[in-house]
Amino acid sequence: MQKNILIRSIAALSGIVMLASVAACGDNTASTTDSSSTDSASKTAPISGNFQGAGASSQQSAVEAWIAGFQGANPDAKIAYNPSGSGAGVQTFLTGATAWAGSDKALADDEVEQSKSVCADGTAFDVPVYVSPIAVIFNLKGVSDAGKHINMDADTIAKIFDGKITKWNDPAIADQNKDLTLPDTAITVVHRSDKSGTTQNFVSYFKDQAPDSWTYDLSENWPNEVGQGAKGTSGVVSTVKQADGTIGYADFSQVGDLGTVAVKVGDSYNEISAEAGSKVIEDSKQDDTVKGDNRIVIKINHATEAEGAYPIVLVSYDIVCPAYKDTKQAEFAKAWLTYVTSDEGQKAAQDAAGTAPLPSSLKSEITKSIKAIKTK
Repeated sequence: MQKNILIRSIAALSGIVMLASVAACGDNTASTTDSSSTDSASKTAPISGNFQGAGASSQQSAVEAWIAGFQGANPDAKIAYNPSGSGAGVQTFLTGATAWAGSDKALADDEVEQSKSVCADGTAFDVPVYVSPIAVIFNLKGVSDAGKHINMDADTIAKIFDGKITKWNDPAIADQNKDLTLPDTAITVVHRSDKSGTTQNFVSYFKDQAPDSWTYDLSENWPNEVGQGAKGTSGVVSTVKQADGTIGYADFSQVGDLGTVAVKVGDSYNEISAEAGSKVIEDSKQDDTVKGDNRIVIKINHATEAEGAYPIVLVSYDIVCPAYKDTKQAEFAKAWLTYVTSDEGQKAAQDAAGTAPLPSSLKSEITKSIKAIKTK
């Protein structure tokens, strides 16, 4: 009898200990960023304060959706984002004026070095948050307004943007579009006037796939005097819309009803879509030559021959410090990246901007980088 009472007492005590342990685990889950925290912003502690970001205009639609989602779980957080362009956003971040930067290109070595003066410890790092194809957009009466695509290979696109092909009915274009009647209309190139990661991603495709026709050094700045410049993604789109015969490049999320070029991959011409862009990233590897800790940089495989892949694509990054001089900034950066890269955050971007979700193969490494942000 006494033996049975003793056994029941031990069992009850064990149950109490287990409940206490579970409760403690629940508390830890709410206050730290772990692998499970990338599934929902609500699993991080509420964030409060004012936070600024700046950078890639390509991210604008997605960032607006992310801000709405993040503030839904953190109503006392006030967030603003200036779509000033990748280059301007990184430079602003390197002055310490913003909590993060959005950029369509990874940090350069000198930028990583500069970040030592901004970060409380270590150097800034980049985490992919946004995957989207870059559209070659055009406005051509009788073609784009009829909802038709134009087929082009890398060499043809490169020559157009270098001013070597100047008419829409040039044989180089016509031979790839036997089913279209192309007019003798002059081609007007529209490019970014500001320092832009979208520009660098766009011309890197030429460097890889049409090196004989595009001999300029890789840069965020437009390299020639062909055509006319416009500021930001929205500026390029607006300028292309205004005149017949124009051609430009822009993040797919902001293309609207403009015509788009179907790009040659292997023996086929592939139309642009989020899914087609995602196939390129799945067929790409990480760049293991970049300097600095916690960095996840994708080396885009422009030579992909994956079925249905669209090869002109950008991976846009959020750039943060591993440690901040202001603890609130650190807490925000960690919670922000956790939400943005979560399934919930990626779905918000997809709904708002038509982006491709981050490949699942990157999730564990992204989580590891985010966990490196010190909040104490």
